[in-house]
Amino acid sequence: SSAVTEDSVDENQANSNTSKTPTSKAETVEGEKLFLSFDGEKCIHARFCVTGAPKTFLANVEGPWLHPDETDPDQLLAVARECPSGAITIKRKDGGWEEKAPEVNLMRIRENGPLAVHADIILNGEPDGFRRTLCRCGKSQKKPYCDGSHTDAGFKASGEPETRNMDMLEVRDGPLNIDALPDGPLQVSGSLEICSGTGRGVERTQSCRLCRCGASDNKPFCDNSHVRIGFE
Repeated sequence: SSAVTEDSVDENQANSNTSKTPTSKAETVEGEKLFLSFDGEKCIHARFCVTGAPKTFLANVEGPWLHPDETDPDQLLAVARECPSGAITIKRKDGGWEEKAPEVNLMRIRENGPLAVHADIILNGEPDGFRRTLCRCGKSQKKPYCDGSHTDAGFKASGEPETRNMDMLEVRDGPLNIDALPDGPLQVSGSLEICSGTGRGVERTQSCRLCRCGASDNKPFCDNSHVRIGFE
């Protein structure tokens, strides 16, 4: 098997204590009190796992690298909730608290990087968890998900756009529908607070279109530049 480093995880790594479910590409390890799953297809290497629970997520090793019993379940859940891409998920066996949809739907704009969504996400008509990172550079090979291509592409886009409408929404939670329009933007419907990377409010909305071609002059919002550049 391939060595696991803090900057990269080989999604094809053989792991003697890991199994793959028929409905997911995630590796799932059963511990005494929980099931720990890692989905390399979603991971953007934000490193919250290997720094927040280094005894559970072993970096730079050969073979088994997920060890759920080495970290307190509540602490491990807190680390999982910090994972912006949703690559890490936990299913409790001990009756303890599990992750639920947030009370406020948020989308954070990462500097020179993707859009990090925390909501009850319905992506292209299908339930897709509570945390995802979506490409906004236009270069990902796993669209609409981010795969880190913005780094190699030298993508530049501020995580601190100017504040627009921040009128309070009557409802702040609920399903958030995100549709990746063919050759076009992300069409978002549902209550949403868009925040800068530092948490400052950018816009509260119930409907918007967000750039995913990387060329908009009004990032993170679409300005139809996808048509001009022939985005696919």
